[in-house]
Amino acid sequence: MDVETARLLGMALAAGLGVIGPGIGIGLIGGGAMQAIGRNPEATGKIISNMILAIVFTEALGILAIVVAFIIKFV
Repeated sequence: MDVETARLLGMALAAGLGVIGPGIGIGLIGGGAMQAIGRNPEATGKIISNMILAIVFTEALGILAIVVAFIIKFV
């Protein structure tokens, strides 16, 4: 296996595995928020604002994984 093949394989693994976790996390966050809203509809505004904040932090990890993948590819 040459260096370029190893880089491409490393990039694919870093991007693929690095985005699976945040995808599952966002699904769990959304499901939990929908259950909370179903149990207490009066708190919808507070629940949604906290949900969006949690999604942003989770998505940042996915973006970080993609950045690392590009660093592997080009550096």
